[in-house]
Amino acid sequence: MLLYRRSPDLQVLLGHMGGPFWARKDDGAWSVPKGEYGDGEDPLAVAHREFEEELGSPVPASDLVPLGELRAGSKVLTVWAAEGDLDADATVSNTFSLEWPPRSGRVQEFPEIDRAAWLGLDEARVKLVKGQVPFLDRLVAVLAG
Repeated sequence: MLLYRRSPDLQVLLGHMGGPFWARKDDGAWSVPKGEYGDGEDPLAVAHREFEEELGSPVPASDLVPLGELRAGSKVLTVWAAEGDLDADATVSNTFSLEWPPRSGRVQEFPEIDRAAWLGLDEARVKLVKGQVPFLDRLVAVLAG
């Protein structure tokens, strides 16, 4: 789910990926809130669920615009855009377990998204993982009519 606002310029809400691999990375380490769905699951319902799990709030919009599918690495992403607002500083993500450091036998909890921010399109193109950047172009095209 790609949340956007026009305030006064177009901005998108992205999440910085959590966990030790991404901790010291910034450019190319941000993502659209997303998750995997299995056979028989409704992709839109999963997009709503994952947005709420990763940001701690339901999607603050009801009018959704499909941005289509895109292959990003080994995954196929299906994204919708929604115009709305959300306090990025108040987001709280769910967590995942990971043995860290590797082979230590110590399992730790890490947030899926460790912070969220509203970014203008130029900055978002730099911060977003490369495989998701085309969704920004699709959003701009949809908004241009």
